[in-house]
This record gives sequence, structure tokens and C-alpha cells, in this order.
Amino acid sequence: MTATVRVMSPEEITAMAGGETPFLIWPERSTVFALRAMRLRQLGQGQNSGHAMRDFLLFMADLAHAQQVLADAFPTRFSSTALPDAQALDQAAKMGVPPLPAPDWPRDPAWRAGLRAMLSDLRAGAPEVARAAIDRLAAADDAWLETQADCLLTGVMRGLDMATSPFVAAALQVYFTHLVLAVQAGEHGPASGPTNGGGQPFGRIDDVTACPCCGSRPTASITRSAGQATGQRYLHCSLCSTQWHMLRIKCAHCLSEKSLAYQSLQAADATGAAGVSSAPVQAETCDDCGHYLKIVHTDRDAQVDPVADDLATVTLDLLVSEAGKQRHGVNLMLLYGEPEPERATDPPPDPGESN
Repeated sequence: MTATVRVMSPEEITAMAGGETPFLIWPERSTVFALRAMRLRQLGQGQNSGHAMRDFLLFMADLAHAQQVLADAFPTRFSSTALPDAQALDQAAKMGVPPLPAPDWPRDPAWRAGLRAMLSDLRAGAPEVARAAIDRLAAADDAWLETQADCLLTGVMRGLDMATSPFVAAALQVYFTHLVLAVQAGEHGPASGPTNGGGQPFGRIDDVTACPCCGSRPTASITRSAGQATGQRYLHCSLCSTQWHMLRIKCAHCLSEKSLAYQSLQAADATGAAGVSSAPVQAETCDDCGHYLKIVHTDRDAQVDPVADDLATVTLDLLVSEAGKQRHGVNLMLLYGEPEPERATDPPPDPGESN
């Protein structure tokens, strides 16, 4: 249903922030996936114990927990992971492109080793349908896994195995999150290019709707309610978990400031002070380009997570899509649409088949 929201002007937002707004907010290696797992369990149980997607959300919580275990181990277990050097970072800054472009970055084999480690941890507690997908992945060779990664990172559905894609995506998320944090930590020295200023390896790129680190689309946006970012809207990267600032008066797809509206699953009269909706998750729609992106509000629920709350509000996607709007964001844990009937490569062998 439609909810009326008063969007603050840029001047009001800046005043509330109490100073300069940070452009980037980095994921915390020790908590990024753990907090997501906790939120998914909260959404699947607790007050939402009757959620239609309860079993899915709880298994996604297990997957997020496995991601956290892998993220914690990555710096030591995969310490030789290749990173861009200072010259590459500097060149990307001068060209206004992300230094770790997801479709084109030469992936280190460490991501596949990480995937297999996660599969081993997950299999015992996985439901039967997920166990079958895990077994397919365990039997797959490196070339097939790389093809699946290419499909996910380029957005090309042809050849994508939908059943195994959440696991492949989960490993890629950990891998790219590690890359961003390792580069930001200066393991190869900071970039010296003037574009990013102050010798920082990451900064603004020409395409403001894409992640400045890896170039991926956002899953959703999130309003911050703490620190220098109070009152600000950030887009949350679907791949590397970095968040980048974008004014709330702009459409996250076409940057229009003319025809934004907000939809939510709340009844029209479920509002807070001054008639403003209290829904923690809304769909921000744009009549100019016909797209939408969900927005989650930490001031309405401090535990919201862009990925978890997006998964739990699929009904909102259906309602907005029925109204003719096209989704701008992407959630790699639940892809929409069907792959092409013709496959670019053969699937991995079924472990139950005999030679």
C-alpha cells in the first residue's frame, strides 16, 4: 500500500548529520554476515514465526553464519589472495571506474576453496532440497563453477543453475568483501590518484548508481541513524557489502528528483508522528524511469539488514511489480526470473549417476 513520507531536503539532512557525510561505509569483517544471520533468524522466528518463507529464511541464516565463518578465516587461510597493486588502483581512480570490477576481475582460486569449505560446513544441517544442490556443487569441476560465477556477476541468466546459485553467490560475497577490506587496509599500498583524494584506494566513480568498489548493483538502500551518517541514505552493494552515499531525493536508478513515491505493506493508517509511515521496509518507486528499490530504515527498526529484510518482503516486490514497476536492485540470495532453456555449458554430474 502507498505510504506518504516527507523526504528531508539536502540542507536538512546535512544539518542533522552534524558535519561532513562520509561517502563510504565499510563492512565489518567480524560482524557483517553474523548480524545478517541474526536478523534472518529474527525474521523467520520471533514475531514472524508464521512467515510464509520461514524455512527459507532460517536456512539463509545458516548460510550467512557459514559466510561469517569463512570471512573470519579468509585473511589467514587464503592469505595469498591476489589484490590490485597501487598502479592498478591509481589507474582506476583516474578513469572513474571501480578498482575491483566484478565481471572482469581475475578471480583468485581462493573463492572456490572458500565455497567448498562452506558446503562442507552446511551439508549436515541442510534440508533435503538444499542438500541435493550442495551435492551438485561438490561434484562440479572448477570450470563449471567459474561459469556459474560469470553468470552471477554479469547478470546473464543463460547457463545459470538456479538451485545452486545462492551458494555460489555466498562464496563470491565473502571473497569480494575480503578483497575490499584487504585493499582498504592498504596491503598493497594506497592509490595515489587525485580522483579519490587523500591517497584512498576507493572513492567516487562515474556511475553513481553502481558500487564504487566492485561496480555491482545495490540490493537495497538503508537510512542511517548513528554517527556522522545520521539521516543519510546509503546504497548497499549486493556483492561486497560496501555502502555508498546517495541523497534521498534522487532515484537510485535514473537520479530523477521529480516523481519518487514510497510503498509499504503496512495499512495506510499505520503511521507514526506527523502521519509518516512507520514501516521499516518500503519500496521507493520512480515514475520517471519505472524502477524501484527497497529502502530499510534503522530509525524504525535498529536490526534491519538490507539483504535479510529484502528476502523477507518478497510480497512487497510482487505488489510493486504488479503496479508496473521494475526492480532496480538485485539480491543474489534470491534471483528473480528464469534462466534460458538452452544451457551454455553442461551441468555438473549428478552424484547418483553411474558412469
